[in-house]
Amino acid sequence: MSQQQDMDEVRQHVRESYAKVAEASNDGACCGEVSSCCGVSDDDAINTLISTRLGYSEDDLDAVPDGADMGLGCGNPRAIASLEEGETVVDLGSGGGFDAFLSAREVGISGHVIGVDMTPTMISKARKNAEKGKFSQVEFRLGEIEHLPVADNTADIIISNCVINLSPNKQQVFNDAFRILKPSGRLAVSDVVASAEMPEDMKNDPILHAGCMAGAELIADIQSMLEKAGFIDIRITPKDESREFIKDWAPGRGVEDYVLSAYIEANKPH
Repeated sequence: MSQQQDMDEVRQHVRESYAKVAEASNDGACCGEVSSCCGVSDDDAINTLISTRLGYSEDDLDAVPDGADMGLGCGNPRAIASLEEGETVVDLGSGGGFDAFLSAREVGISGHVIGVDMTPTMISKARKNAEKGKFSQVEFRLGEIEHLPVADNTADIIISNCVINLSPNKQQVFNDAFRILKPSGRLAVSDVVASAEMPEDMKNDPILHAGCMAGAELIADIQSMLEKAGFIDIRITPKDESREFIKDWAPGRGVEDYVLSAYIEANKPH
């Protein structure tokens, strides 16, 4: 099998897994396949607990349409984004639209938020949520984060929450992110990174991959990829406390010994 076929197979597995997450969220059930999707619940108290653990406030949760927050993610990228009125934001792997809608509140009606997701079911869900919440400055586009359906030099800032680790070609993700950023644009991402080399059986486990663990890259490799894409002022800040909730994503597997959440920041030169 060619490398391209391998990558397509990984993407297809992830797409199918997250389609199930979207459907499970619509039904108020847990999908089982994506381990971290066990936050998907019809119990608001459970979803609130999951999201506040990730760094969101109860005010954040009250500000979005019901169903936008599905308990997915590994942090709060807006905590490092420093969004300003009138900015254009692109959200990689926007899911049900949670971070896109919260960003819209900060950039205001003069700003623009573009969510990109490769799962049609998620895009449909996010568009319904945007209509429900009357977010006229937010749009959702179907596409892969390696080949963004966004023009060159469009975004002031790119955000993403626990999605880049799912890509089988992270260098291409960073290359395309660089392309769509305006000069002086910035990257503000929360993602899962590897703190140590993962055993092969974990690395090759499709369920751990779809659950945002097996695809994590070593911090030094992420730094190198960002530099190769052209980024400057790179800052990768691991969050040791994240091991507590990562442990719950695959109980008994010991993944928390190898991966943790981190904030990833970088700038495009002037």
